[in-house]
Amino acid sequence: MSNGTEFRESELESERKYLAVLYRHLDGQRETTEQRLREVLGQGIGGTPGAQVERDASYSMYADRLAQLRSVDYGLCFGRLDLTNDDRFYVGRLGLFDPANDYEPLLVDWRAPAAQPFYTATAATSSGVRRRRHVKMRGRQVTGIDDEIFDLASLNDADISTLNGEGALLAALNANRTGTMGDIVATIQAEQDAVIRAHSDGVLVVQGGPGTGKTAVALHRAAFLLYTHRKRLRKQGVLVLGPNATFVRYIADVLPSLGAKPTSCSPTSATCCPG
Repeated sequence: MSNGTEFRESELESERKYLAVLYRHLDGQRETTEQRLREVLGQGIGGTPGAQVERDASYSMYADRLAQLRSVDYGLCFGRLDLTNDDRFYVGRLGLFDPANDYEPLLVDWRAPAAQPFYTATAATSSGVRRRRHVKMRGRQVTGIDDEIFDLASLNDADISTLNGEGALLAALNANRTGTMGDIVATIQAEQDAVIRAHSDGVLVVQGGPGTGKTAVALHRAAFLLYTHRKRLRKQGVLVLGPNATFVRYIADVLPSLGAKPTSCSPTSATCCPG
C-alpha cells in the first residue's frame, strides 16, 4: 500500500473517530432531553395557573428540542474548515458543545456566521480558509472525504496525496433519488448562500427556471431567518405558501432537519417556528 493510500485511510479513520464523538454527544443530549421531558410530564396537570403556564412552556421547549435532535441523525456533520491560523472546526446540521470542557464547540450550526466560509470561500477569496473538507456519510458511517485546497503552498506531500474523489456537488447530483424533496445544506453554493443569508428587510424575489433549486433555497432561507432572528420570529413564525398538499408535506419533511419546526399545516400552507 502506498504512503498516499495509507495517509488517506488514516484521515478517514480520524474523521470516523471524530464523528463517533459527535454522535455520542448527540445521543447524550437526546437522553437528557427525554429525561427532562418525562419529568415535566410527571408533574401532572394540577398547580397554580402560573405553574401550569411554566409547565406547558417547559414541555414545548423540551419536545421541540427532542424533535430537532432526532431529525439530524442523517448527515449530522458534512464538512470541516481548516483555517490559515491553524484553527479547525466542523460544520453540520446543528450546534453541539462539550459541557465538560467549558462548552467548547464540537460542531458549528450551518446557519452560524462562522460557518459561512464553508459555502462562500473560493481560491480568489478564501476568507481565511486553507482547506474545505466535505465529509460523505451513509447513516452514521463516514464513507469518504473530499478536500478543496485554497493554499497549495501550505500543503506537504502527504496532504496533496489526499486530493482525490469527486466534488460534493457532483456526488449530490449523482446520488439516488428518493422521490421526495431533499435539502441542500451540505452543497449550498456561493450564489445560493447569498440568497439564504440576505438581509431580512424588504421583499426578496428569487427567480430561476424549473429544477434550479428555488424551493430548496427558500426553505433554507426560512430556516436561516428562524435561527438568526429567533427572538423576533418565535411568536410570529414564517408562513410558507404552496400550490398543493403534496408540496406542503414535502416542506414538513425537510424543515426539521434544517432546525425549524412546522407548527401547523393546511392543504396549501405551512407555518414554521424556531426549532
